Amino acid sequence: MNQPRLSDHAYAAIVELIKSEDLEVGARLPSEARLAEMCGVSRAIVREALVRLGSDGITEVRRGAGSFVKGRPSERLAAFMPLAELPATLGSYEVRFVLETEAARLAAVRRTAEQMAVLEAALADLRAALLSSAPAHVEDRELHRAIADATGNLAFQQAFDALWPDVEKVMQAGVDISRSRSADVIAVMLHEHEVIVDSIRAQDPERAALAMRWHLGEGRRRLMP
Repeated sequence: MNQPRLSDHAYAAIVELIKSEDLEVGARLPSEARLAEMCGVSRAIVREALVRLGSDGITEVRRGAGSFVKGRPSERLAAFMPLAELPATLGSYEVRFVLETEAARLAAVRRTAEQMAVLEAALADLRAALLSSAPAHVEDRELHRAIADATGNLAFQQAFDALWPDVEKVMQAGVDISRSRSADVIAVMLHEHEVIVDSIRAQDPERAALAMRWHLGEGRRRLMP
């Protein structure tokens, strides 16, 4: 088994520990040595897993004090992905931050009138889906893919399509978790998409990039209770 897979194993095992021990936000995790023993891996693998967990907003390291729980993944995530898939699925956000932020920037500069019309239609479809009881992930995908298309660079579309298996799970879970909370959460999610499209419409690349990065960051955060 290679190191990335060992890291995935340690990542999932630490999340399972947080769940099984019902560790609250702010609770201290066992030491790296103890985690390594519990996971059956080296301390180096545990450190790699903790770095990734930190990037995903699940744990945080406090210098001189150890690692602590920062966020607990929603229990509803289990309906959309096995725990073992959580590292790869949440890891897709790291790629999306790079890929889709730049896609939004380029779309604002390069989009044609025809592509803008497609974006407007995709936003309208997403709005209708989010405000109903429909799953909405297909409409969400079409909007994000339309942004990739508006870059005029086929590589952005191909890269987004390659990520789709993981992105689909995240989009499905995000809407489901958000609907289990107050109506304001769905309204905020919709507003984030509206700001992205508005920025592309205004041909403001910096605002479009910032809006996309903010949306992705908030989307990842919504996967936590």
